[in-house]
Amino acid sequence: MIRTFVKKIKLFSSPRKEFYLYLKSLFEVYPENMKLYEIALIHKSASKQDSQQNWVNNERLEYLGDAILGAIIAEFLYNRYPNKDEGFLTQMRSKLVNRSFLTELTYKIGLNNYIKSNTNSTTENSHIYGDALEAIIGAFYLDKGYYATKQFIIKKLLPEHVDLTTIQSTNTNFKSQLIEWSQKVKKEISFETTEHLANDVHKPSFISKVILDEEVISKGDGSSKKEAQQNASEKALKNLKEIYPSTF
Repeated sequence: MIRTFVKKIKLFSSPRKEFYLYLKSLFEVYPENMKLYEIALIHKSASKQDSQQNWVNNERLEYLGDAILGAIIAEFLYNRYPNKDEGFLTQMRSKLVNRSFLTELTYKIGLNNYIKSNTNSTTENSHIYGDALEAIIGAFYLDKGYYATKQFIIKKLLPEHVDLTTIQSTNTNFKSQLIEWSQKVKKEISFETTEHLANDVHKPSFISKVILDEEVISKGDGSSKKEAQQNASEKALKNLKEIYPSTF
C-alpha cells in the first residue's frame, strides 16, 4: 500500500504525469507498470537501448496485443451474433482489427499524441498508429490481466468508439469491388505485387499496382500482399469513379 502510494507521488511529480493521467482516463483504472506502457509507444524507428544495451521498441508488445485483441473480438462477435455463420463472423472481425480501422481508433482515443517514431516511410507510417494501439493493449494485458483487458475493449472501447451497424454494412473488400466493376464494364483488371526489404528483413513491405487494360491506374503499399492489393484497389476505385462516374 505504502509502496504504491509513494510510486504515485513520484509519477505526479514527474514529466510522465500527463501520460499517467491519460492512461488512467483511458482504462479507468490506475496503471501500475508504467515502463510497459512507455515501451508500447516506441516505434522501432525510435528504438532506444536499455541498461543491458538491448534495443527496446514496441514490436513484442504489438505481437502480444494483436493476439489478445483478436481473441477478445472473436469471442465478442460470437456472443453478439449467435445466428450468424463463420463467414460473417470472420468478415466482421477482419473489419474491426484491420490496420486502417485501428489507426482511426488510435486517433479517436488520443493515443496518437504519445507515440514516438522517427520514420518517413509511407508504409511504416501507415502502420505506426494501429501497431501502437495493439501494443498498448498488450501492455495493459500484462499489467492488469485478461479480464480487465476484455472489459476495457468490450465495455469501453467498442461502445464508445465503434458503430457496429455501420461496420456491418460497410464493404471494405476493395479488391472484390474492383473485380466486380471490371466484370460489369468488361474491362481487364490485373495486379502486379512486389516485395521490398528496404528497412527490416523481418517485416517486409509490399507494393501493388492495379493495371487496367495494360495501364497502371493506382499503387498501394502494405505489410502483406493482401493489404497492398487492398490499398491499391481502394485508390483505383476512387480514380475510376472520377473517370467513369456513370458505371458506379
